Amino acid sequence: MTPESTDKQADGIPTPDRIRSVLEPVTDPELDRSIVTLGYIDDIRVEDSENTTHVHVAVTLPTAWCSPAFAWMMTADARDAVEALTSVDNCTIELREHMHKTEVNHGVNNRLSFAEAFPDAKDGITDLRSTLDEKAVISRQYGAVESLLDAGLTLEQIARLERSDLNQDAAEDRIAVDVPGAAFTVVASAAEIDRYLAKARSLDYFADSDRLFRTPDGDPIAPDNAKLIHRRARLAQVNMDGQGGVCDALHQARQSEPSD
Repeated sequence: MTPESTDKQADGIPTPDRIRSVLEPVTDPELDRSIVTLGYIDDIRVEDSENTTHVHVAVTLPTAWCSPAFAWMMTADARDAVEALTSVDNCTIELREHMHKTEVNHGVNNRLSFAEAFPDAKDGITDLRSTLDEKAVISRQYGAVESLLDAGLTLEQIARLERSDLNQDAAEDRIAVDVPGAAFTVVASAAEIDRYLAKARSLDYFADSDRLFRTPDGDPIAPDNAKLIHRRARLAQVNMDGQGGVCDALHQARQSEPSD
């Protein structure tokens, strides 16, 4: 018996709730919000026969004309997240009610590249994903900095923070912060800080420096420029929140449409 089959037996057949939980980190790349929270997941089916576990996930986006590149990222990321479970042999994604559903479903489920599925597209998705990731990490940085400001730090102190200054508090929802240049510690809410750190780590933000926050260009923030950088980060978050509000309204309107 292989280690993979042993792991599969140990995990057991995943439930739809388990599948939904592994889809939580998959985000709409334009909004940086979970596709589960946004209500994009229509249906999850788990089929097990002859020791083979197959998962089918149906997805509907807010409009039929959502960018095919965004649709591709979400569906491909969803497939990869489900197939990362050792108890799942394969996952099929069904994008519904989208003008490019045929190309996306065929391409994602047959492991094609975006360029193979959309040969007429001028650009691939690598550069686009990178741009959206940079926008998302700056938006999350704004939320994390706001949590630290609420805890009593100044922007200048926050600009000097390094990851080693953060210590998880006994309560999981709190983080203890050693204040640079001061002989005391403050306690901050962990949610936004953890969310920022998760994105920053995924982008190798700390590969060359342990400085906690960066400028939009990826450089450590000079304390004198902290206010300006924070204002720019706020613009990124406001933009994402605005887009999110539009998408929420469109999605709710679409769900309320009477079926034929």
